[in-house]
Amino acid sequence: MSFLKLLLPLSIKKRKDLEQLREYLEHSDFKKVKKILKLGKIGVAYSSLKVSEKLIEDKQFPIINLGIEEEGLTNITNVWNDIIEQKVREKKYEEFSLVAEQRIKEFLAPHIVGLDEVKEAAILQLFSTDKVHVLLLGDPSTGKTDILRAIDDIAPISSYGLGSGTSAAGLTATFKGDQLIKGLLTMADEGICCVDELNLMRPRDRGALLNAMEKGFITYDKGSKHIKLDARISLLATANPKGDQFVGRTPDTWMKQIPFDPALLSRFHLVFFVRRPGTKEFVDIAKKIVSEREKNLEINDSLFLRDYVEFSQFVDVAFDEKLKKQIVDFSAKLKKDEKNFLVEISPRLILGIMRLAKASARMELRRVVEQKDLNKVFKLYEKSLYIK
Repeated sequence: MSFLKLLLPLSIKKRKDLEQLREYLEHSDFKKVKKILKLGKIGVAYSSLKVSEKLIEDKQFPIINLGIEEEGLTNITNVWNDIIEQKVREKKYEEFSLVAEQRIKEFLAPHIVGLDEVKEAAILQLFSTDKVHVLLLGDPSTGKTDILRAIDDIAPISSYGLGSGTSAAGLTATFKGDQLIKGLLTMADEGICCVDELNLMRPRDRGALLNAMEKGFITYDKGSKHIKLDARISLLATANPKGDQFVGRTPDTWMKQIPFDPALLSRFHLVFFVRRPGTKEFVDIAKKIVSEREKNLEINDSLFLRDYVEFSQFVDVAFDEKLKKQIVDFSAKLKKDEKNFLVEISPRLILGIMRLAKASARMELRRVVEQKDLNKVFKLYEKSLYIK
């Protein structure tokens, strides 16, 4: 009976369904599927990534359905469906790479208006495979926390905590019997550690944070346990100034209100000083809010973005040698103006420029840094350093 089924032609619908599978399967697998389809043991159905159209067009793709329960067949069918979905995702990632920056920025804390450069920096931090530390220092109720939470939501590896409620043990690790309980820094190893209100963290608890930012590990020394734990983090932190709100407009006045010592501040590659908007800025923001439709990410949209960021991490980005002189010239210009800034112009800043430029290329799944990547990062540094 089975032999006779193999001789019979497929119905028009089954032939069309089978052709849909050809795009995703190797020739040898395709032949096996055709044979099993003729035997009536499998069928073809259609699925989608269930991503909303506002993020990217979501077309249906074929999947293989079991017609009968058969252990060996179940396993191979799962393998084929995994192959199909992975190829669909990779194709969608290529499409999304053309609009990645625009889309992510639109949906990252969409109700926060007027902090475009801050959002851009946080997004680039997502796509960096090297350590990049970013500080949002400024007035309360300006949306800093919302940006942290949005990044925490779509980062493949992340942790989130409050500076006011995080002890040294909460940052690093502790043991419950023989069970290791990871802290914020170790949970975010090779990811982004988000710390809100860093200024409220006790100075004695910051030692582990400094070590993780600089060296990528922390140590646990208590009782009979002496271990080294990886904490290769990128830190995204918020902080309020002394007195909770910046007063004055000059760099000298602001400098006195920074709540950190130079040792901590100098470890950040990028520092944004965020102030409440003035009357004119507030009116502009209000106009923008009322004129735009609300954009919120659905759960599957967040998952798609998280998977996209994770996929991008495998893109190895090279730096065009022709662009390196521009970084030297730009850094020299900043060093010349250093007296006007609230932060020191150090080699760490130059590293930050290179890492963020590579992240910009990686965000679009490109393997070489282009001029537009460098221009974007230069603009971010100018916005963060030249305070008006």
